[in-house]
Amino acid sequence: MKSISFSCLVAKQSDTSSVVSFVADASQIEKIARISRVGRDSSQGLFGFQRSQIGNHIQEIHEYLEKEDAVLPNAIILAFINGVQLKLNDDKKSGEISIDVADKPIGLIVDGQQRYSALRMLENKKFEVFVSALICKDEDELQKQFILINNTKPLPKELIYELLPTVDGLPPRLSARSFASSIAQELNFMKDGVFENLIKIHTNPRGVITATALHKVIMNSKRDGALREIYREGGFETCLKFINEFYLAVKSVFEEGWYLRDDKGKVIGEHSPRTSRLIHSAGITSLGHIMDAAFTYRDCRTKGQFVDVLNLLKPHCAWTKGEWLFSPTPKHWSEIQNTPKDISQLREFLYGNLMQEIRKEDRKVS
Repeated sequence: MKSISFSCLVAKQSDTSSVVSFVADASQIEKIARISRVGRDSSQGLFGFQRSQIGNHIQEIHEYLEKEDAVLPNAIILAFINGVQLKLNDDKKSGEISIDVADKPIGLIVDGQQRYSALRMLENKKFEVFVSALICKDEDELQKQFILINNTKPLPKELIYELLPTVDGLPPRLSARSFASSIAQELNFMKDGVFENLIKIHTNPRGVITATALHKVIMNSKRDGALREIYREGGFETCLKFINEFYLAVKSVFEEGWYLRDDKGKVIGEHSPRTSRLIHSAGITSLGHIMDAAFTYRDCRTKGQFVDVLNLLKPHCAWTKGEWLFSPTPKHWSEIQNTPKDISQLREFLYGNLMQEIRKEDRKVS
């Protein structure tokens, strides 16, 4: 039998499966591991267990692994049913695992298929990774382990996004999110800032404004909107001030959609997304487009300048009551939901009416 052998550590866990860990380089991984894609045979029987791969994700991992300082501490988990020999040392905690490579790779990837695919693309085939191997008694045991391993609850997205600003050398997609998360966190803890303690993040679960909605505004604007230019002019702090000035104007012009009042008109707190679409994800995201337009067509940078533009839009808005006069069918204010379709409809409605009002103003001046 043609095989590759690895020194390994052995964990005493299950009576039905052996669990070992070892180190393999990229060239060895190619020889011992393969993806078992889920599908159905001619009799509609289910085989395999892995989902389709995500090309962009693989490319990001590959680009990262090509860096000199790249590390990949996460172990790739493989499962074997046969073709493996395990020899234990006297301590029963270490030994040698020999894997048959005479034919096709026999290690089925239980977790780490994107990392595996990225490793195969590396020029440096000596890059080493940890491998955890399950030696299962049969196919049923293998399927069971796959489900158990992949059914664990992932880290909450809001926690990951909150941690991003503390990390350097991220792929482009995460770098953009990191910048947006940094701005959002600064806004959340800015004394007397428009969003002080209002943004819902992992460490501020009582916030009412979804952080990801604000992230979208910032990422979109930084990519091809106002923040792209503002960042060139003054960097992070200038962007922070710009965003704060805009939403201070939003809060001022649309006060009824920001503050919750009692029957006597006294402010008793801020609205929630349920009671106002202004601080709903749909409202926050759509208004980002208005921020960019105000900068492009009126060179707005301060609260006062933004207020002038937003006042043009005010008669067209229905944040807490009435209807949005969408064409051809109006929509009750509360029907706006956090869906791509509704956000797009609201964004285009706001932008279209703003441009119409701006053109009216320009005609008066001329």
